[in-house]
Amino acid sequence: MGARQIRRDGLREGARAFLRRLLDTLLPPRCLGCGAQALEPASLCASCWSGLTFVTRPFCRCCGLPFEIEAGQGALCGACLRERPPYGKARAALLYDEASRRLLLPFKHADRTESARLFLGWLSMAGSELLAEADLIAPVPLHWRRLLARRYNQAALLSQGLAQRSGKQAAPDLLVRRKATESQGRMSRAGRRRNVAGAFAVHPRWRGRLKGRRVLLLDDVMTTGATVEACARVLKRAGAAEVHVLLLARVVR
Repeated sequence: MGARQIRRDGLREGARAFLRRLLDTLLPPRCLGCGAQALEPASLCASCWSGLTFVTRPFCRCCGLPFEIEAGQGALCGACLRERPPYGKARAALLYDEASRRLLLPFKHADRTESARLFLGWLSMAGSELLAEADLIAPVPLHWRRLLARRYNQAALLSQGLAQRSGKQAAPDLLVRRKATESQGRMSRAGRRRNVAGAFAVHPRWRGRLKGRRVLLLDDVMTTGATVEACARVLKRAGAAEVHVLLLARVVR
């Protein structure tokens, strides 16, 4: 590379840095949680950051439910001891509580898709073990009517971003939601299972292509697990060797 090219590259980089500083001066970065001034775009202020609860060990080897005390390597929670879910492992980045809800609801319903940049870092850390084993990364799908109203599937945005980061194959259309299920906010676990029964199917173009593949299924929030369990059953019946689940947040009752 010649001296002239080096000077041109230096000038371009200097111009970009100047424009970034100018933009930050005119439109300073704002915290994704409370709107206070932040240090950089798509980030949190110290107060909002300290309010989050990340899921760390110890937790159930299967569903990832956090334990209050160390229960031994490979320990299972009571629910997984009674009935193992159809997926292999589930991992979540955050507990779903008031602090995380302030971040997730705008991302899910109010077009705050810039939050994905922050969330992808958390998902990469929480799901590092599952990402290493995955062949495909697929989102829990929305029904077409809900997708039309919302304009985007937040799980699909995260799954595609995670595939790009990890170098794994994205499968955004692996599953389709063939039934417009009711909102599950106030349903019991049994009610949620009935609500999603028969709701999902493997997309026709993926039929016959899942045999022996390991799928990482991504969703934003897990409450009872009924939705991801229904998806995992469909994928296993279609020939997937393993189905693991990665979540941005999970409810702990």
